[in-house]
Parts: sequence; structure tokens; C-alpha cells
Amino acid sequence: MNKQRKQKGLTLVYTGDGKGKTTSALGLTVRAVGRGMKVKILQFIKSPERTYGEQIALEKLGVEVKQLGIGFTWTKTPEEHREALKSAWPQAKEAVMGGEYDVVILDELNNALAIETFPIDDVLPLDEVVDLIENKPDHVHLVITGRSAHSKVKSAADLVSVIGAEKHYYDEGIPAVKGIEF
Repeated sequence: MNKQRKQKGLTLVYTGDGKGKTTSALGLTVRAVGRGMKVKILQFIKSPERTYGEQIALEKLGVEVKQLGIGFTWTKTPEEHREALKSAWPQAKEAVMGGEYDVVILDELNNALAIETFPIDDVLPLDEVVDLIENKPDHVHLVITGRSAHSKVKSAADLVSVIGAEKHYYDEGIPAVKGIEF
């Protein structure tokens, strides 16, 4: 691998039905901060009306974590979700293309792109996401998480990790656990 390629920012996609996609991105965040990199995390589904353990901890390390969503798709109307995505996408593009950050994590972007219960392409265009991946500044590492990554996103990425679930406590009726999921 030549020196120039080593320095070029990569696009990493963490997807699949298993637990650990966001957790992997958060681990990468800690590693990057430890190496003096500037990181920003934008969460596409999570709502700013709730608190999240990762936000509390990472802000102590100087990482900006911002929730751009309004929660799960079944908790609000499609129009409310569309408005949130319409507002979120320009913020994501600016974080990546502005060049201020070494690492930008677009948490649960794959989930947002996979919404089929209402139209989203006019507020979160897949082609623009692929264009962002292909034309981001050379020094920016981009991490995209979430279930159901689109084949075009996976194709444009440098790495795709698919996290599968062999066994999950949700299947036993155990709900999200504070400190583990949020």
C-alpha cells in the first residue's frame, strides 16, 4: 500500500441485524480521539429529547454528538420524520464536506435510507449519499452505521462489516438496557 493511500480517508459501513454497529463506531471514536483526531457524530434516528450514555461520555472527550432524528418511525408521523431527515441531511453533508473533522460518523443513516413506509428520497436522496462517499475530502474518514445498508452504499464503501445476531436477549422479552443500549 503506498503512502498516499494510507493517508486517504476511508468509508466504513457497519450494518446487519446484530447488536454492535453503533458500539463499533463509538469504539473507533475513542481510538481516533486518542490519536488526536477531531470526531463528530450525527445520529439520524435518535431524538434530542432523550439522553444517551455515549453522548454524555464522548462530550467529556470533546466529541460533538448530535441527535437529528425524532425516534423510531412508529413513534411519530411520516411527515415529522420527513422533516427531521430534511433537516439532518444538510447537516451531515456539511460535517463531511466542511473538512473540519477527521472522522464523521453518520449513525443509523442506513436505517433512515431503508425506510419504506413513506417516501424519503426527496429529503434524503440515496444518490447524494453515494456522491458524498465518493467525493468527500481526502482526509475525512466516514463511518455509516445501521441495519439494511443499501447495496449502493456498500459498493461505494472501503469496508463493510455485517454484524449478525446469533442470540439476543430481546428475543427473551428483555427490553433495552440503560448503559448497554442507551
